[in-house]
Amino acid sequence: MRGVRHAYVHEAELVLAEGLDPAAVGAAVTIALCGSCHHEPPCHWPNNHDIDARPVPAVFRTLFVADPGDEPEVRERIERALVEADEWEVRSVGARPVRADEQELAARLLQTPLRA
Repeated sequence: MRGVRHAYVHEAELVLAEGLDPAAVGAAVTIALCGSCHHEPPCHWPNNHDIDARPVPAVFRTLFVADPGDEPEVRERIERALVEADEWEVRSVGARPVRADEQELAARLLQTPLRA
């Protein structure tokens, strides 16, 4: 059913190129999901990125909201953006559950208006 969205997480371990701004990873995924880093709201698949670049490999997470039928496409877009980049090496990538400390963020993203 359209309009019944859920929150999902896709996480990756990445080895970043030396000197790379870690925000570049989130920008690449945003472009893959939204077409641009700067677009008019609402977002088709509201999303949020976080990266912990301290460990090697870095841990990158995308929390996104989508209709269940769109989940595979969103995950495919995220993975494609990650594996096609030359600025980092993907060590692992895949789905994981939304953690307790991400529930508030997930709830906020679920409240975003649907794109017409």
